[in-house]
Amino acid sequence: MAMEDPRDVLRELGIRPSKSRGQHFLVDARVAHRALGYADLHASDVVLEIGPGLGVLTRELVPRVKRVVAIESDRRLAEYLRRAIPDAEIIHGDALKVDWPDFDVMVSNLPYQISSPLTFRLLSTPFDRAVLMYQWEFAKRMVAAPGTADYSRLSVGVYVRAACRMRCQHGLCRPLARGAARAADTALGAALARLAFPILPLHTFNRYEQHIRIVPSSGQRLKLAICQHPRGLGFASRPPGHAAPPAVAG
Repeated sequence: MAMEDPRDVLRELGIRPSKSRGQHFLVDARVAHRALGYADLHASDVVLEIGPGLGVLTRELVPRVKRVVAIESDRRLAEYLRRAIPDAEIIHGDALKVDWPDFDVMVSNLPYQISSPLTFRLLSTPFDRAVLMYQWEFAKRMVAAPGTADYSRLSVGVYVRAACRMRCQHGLCRPLARGAARAADTALGAALARLAFPILPLHTFNRYEQHIRIVPSSGQRLKLAICQHPRGLGFASRPPGHAAPPAVAG
């Protein structure tokens, strides 16, 4: 499943990366290998990929796992992927709206515009682990400490639902749009986030989600309540050794 030149593929399909969709295309197989190594994949895994784009990750996933399902919003790309990678199951649709299959692992280079709602949907879905590529400005909010400028509902959501580790990366993706800014073309501030070992039972996380929607300004107090008095809000205690991990440069 050798990959053609990405620019030739996009030209043939008549596609230019869309800012409104937050489209950017992973074109470096070395980056895909790094992400797959971080995911610790097994032959029995079912993997869900969101926004496969040109299929760089998809091609690497197929021979490693039991089943690959990829959801692509662009009809032209979805049709291309079905032809180019017939062993992957390609779903054409909006990843925020279509039903997700049961899966063990999510590995994705996420479209920037849906990073937040997609992450919250993942956190409310049963999964074993996920390796996701984000813009660093978004990713650092996932592991932000209380009282910092980046601390938010996202920080709390990740904290209570999964153990999160971060690897800072540069040059993960290259915008292929003509006239792209040189700084963005040479080094996008990007990160690989690994989410694993769900901490709270799913029904408990959903109760937390209901609370934080009602009182969105209480994120910091809520997090402290979970850590210090978990039963006061009906939450299970966080197991030892699952403190929120810092970002790790890599």
